[in-house]
Amino acid sequence: MMSENMPHWDEELDAVGLICPLPVLKARKRLLAMAPGQILLLLASDPAAVIDVPHFCNEAGHDYLGMEDCGARQAYLIRRK
Repeated sequence: MMSENMPHWDEELDAVGLICPLPVLKARKRLLAMAPGQILLLLASDPAAVIDVPHFCNEAGHDYLGMEDCGARQAYLIRRK
């Protein structure tokens, strides 16, 4: 379960069970359909996502708002540029 410290998000993408590069590719596609400033919650279980998601945000110009470990999965917040 995610803590109350995480900001509200506009859309949620469940990429649990998918391996690199699918979580980032699906996040990229979803973010393109969102309005600038909206926040995406990406749920992933791939260990590489810890590196891939912040790198993707940096390269694409999106704001990486952070990650919270939720046991077998992680929750990432990304604000669309």
